[in-house]
Amino acid sequence: MPSSALVLLSGGQDSTTCLFWALAPAPLGGGFDRVQALAFDYGQRHAVELRQARTIADQAGVPFHVQDLTGLLSGSALLADEAGDTDQEHERAPGLPASFVPGRNALFLTAAASYGFVRGIADLVGGMCQTDASGYPDCRLSFVESQARTLSLALDAEVAIHTPLMTRTKAETWKLAADLGTVRGVDVLEAVREHSHTDYHGDRTQRHAWGYGRLDNPASRLRAEGWAEAVRQGWVPDDESAQ
Repeated sequence: MPSSALVLLSGGQDSTTCLFWALAPAPLGGGFDRVQALAFDYGQRHAVELRQARTIADQAGVPFHVQDLTGLLSGSALLADEAGDTDQEHERAPGLPASFVPGRNALFLTAAASYGFVRGIADLVGGMCQTDASGYPDCRLSFVESQARTLSLALDAEVAIHTPLMTRTKAETWKLAADLGTVRGVDVLEAVREHSHTDYHGDRTQRHAWGYGRLDNPASRLRAEGWAEAVRQGWVPDDESAQ
């Protein structure tokens, strides 16, 4: 039977890289025969994320669906009705940034497993990364492995959660995008730079070598710093002309 994967596609750098990883042949990529993409509308501050996710899925030629989860999450500066300063500490979770969304990945993976179950898809792909400076607890490998076991028990069927970026730095994530090369006729590195959106302010007016955004929020700073390190390592082109 052809292998199928469901990619949790937020429209950001990490999930976009994971989408093309799933489509790329093994051993560098996931080597899945069929890939679908699932995004979530959970009341995030900027609809641009979902627009970019759709653009990326269309470019990759994969089916795309947005699941409405609005009202199910709270307590984060990333939510439209609670928007705050993402540079501050989380008011209820000392040591975590205000951008932490309590329970987000637990909810997303549960919804994705249910969505995939009725479509015969048991392989989920997510951009969780425990090396990110944000340090979100629901991006840790221990959580993902636990969630996979829990979902397998809940569905009485084996559920696999693939996290190709889990131990990669942001610079190494840029390297993976470059190493994937061309997938389904798409230059992966250029697709990530041009179409993915990570900036917490939803700003796509300023184009840099690393993509769109402003260097006044943690997400864009992390993305830009990763690009700079990847340039220093010779993993991506020193494209000053795109600044």
